[in-house]
Amino acid sequence: MTEQDRREQLYGSLRKEGVFTWDQMYGEEYALADILDITAEFREEMLEATRRLGRIFARVVPILQQAEDSLLRELGVPDQALDAVRLATAQAPPTTVGRFDFAQTADGLKMLEYNSDTPTGIVEAFYVNGRACRFFGRRDPNAGMEGQIAAAFARMLDVYRQQGYETEHIWFSSLDWHEEDRGTTLYLMRQSGLAGRFAPLEKLRVWEDRLYVENGEEVLPVHVLYRLHALEKLAGETDEDGYPTGAHVLRLIAERKLAIINPPSAFLTQTKALQTLIWSLHEAGEFFTAGEQESIARHMLPTYFENRFAGSTGYVTKPIFGREGGGVMLFDADGSVREKDQEAFYWDQPMIYQKRVELPAITVKTMNGDYAGRLLWGSFLVGGEASALVARVGGPITDNLSYYLPVGLQG
Repeated sequence: MTEQDRREQLYGSLRKEGVFTWDQMYGEEYALADILDITAEFREEMLEATRRLGRIFARVVPILQQAEDSLLRELGVPDQALDAVRLATAQAPPTTVGRFDFAQTADGLKMLEYNSDTPTGIVEAFYVNGRACRFFGRRDPNAGMEGQIAAAFARMLDVYRQQGYETEHIWFSSLDWHEEDRGTTLYLMRQSGLAGRFAPLEKLRVWEDRLYVENGEEVLPVHVLYRLHALEKLAGETDEDGYPTGAHVLRLIAERKLAIINPPSAFLTQTKALQTLIWSLHEAGEFFTAGEQESIARHMLPTYFENRFAGSTGYVTKPIFGREGGGVMLFDADGSVREKDQEAFYWDQPMIYQKRVELPAITVKTMNGDYAGRLLWGSFLVGGEASALVARVGGPITDNLSYYLPVGLQG
């Protein structure tokens, strides 16, 4: 069987079902017809690392929500979002669906970043991986975890109701033309168990201090919005006449006229600048319990706003809100550039410096033959619970053209 035949057997039926249609993206192979076997022990290690870090990030959010504006600005929060991120949802986790990214090292799993505002890879982890495991005759390490999505959305909606929000009209929204974003949003809408409808972002309108959807000749209210659209992008958006619609939407959120999922607190944990604050508190021996300090030392990397690594060890610079490897550079200890992202985005953002760790080498089967790449692990935190994993294979910097690799359990 050729590699093309194998991937058509695996992904052809998924395409026909309409749930996962982006096994090829930008004319390139994305989802691999290959599988990586892991042990049950490694699976548990990833779950435990995710639980530990989830508690760390949840612990700092209430403190940040009471902090001075100057600290929030230092962490990268735009002025337009300052009031919105202070909204407390104490009975729910800071994020409904988030994803930690890990490097597997000789010293254990090391967290590189936390995609807590608008993570993707969700369909691949919760849906595609199970199908691939059946195809290859493996056990699915993510089996049964789809149910966590419905529980997390239901909990978030219940918290909003308890706080007096209107919740009758629920909408799920993303860019309509972006196949992956739209497919991910529709999948979450189905899995959420909520009576929601889909609306492209371009159909959302602010009118008379409310958010609405233009639905044909109807104009329908939006009470609850799931949006696969980053808050830092929303903050700067204007309409065709230059009106700051994004800032207006953020004001509606701050005034409790619009509930959003992920909640605004997810934006606080999204910024990589928060890793500098957590590491600073860890080094000072402040705020965190002994157990939390141990979790930080075990699973986080030294991260600063200034370069403390030159001359001693390799390091990485990253934009605080970059995604898919955008704006990332890898340096050797002497300051020479090892790798540089080639995309044009995110270079204008503040940068953090993080100790560099090597992603493990891996060789996978592609339509063009064997590919020697680097392995990045993603691990979802859903409703505060450790959840599904996802694997990506690419270069030293994992970008949006890196491969998706299914994962199976040995035995």
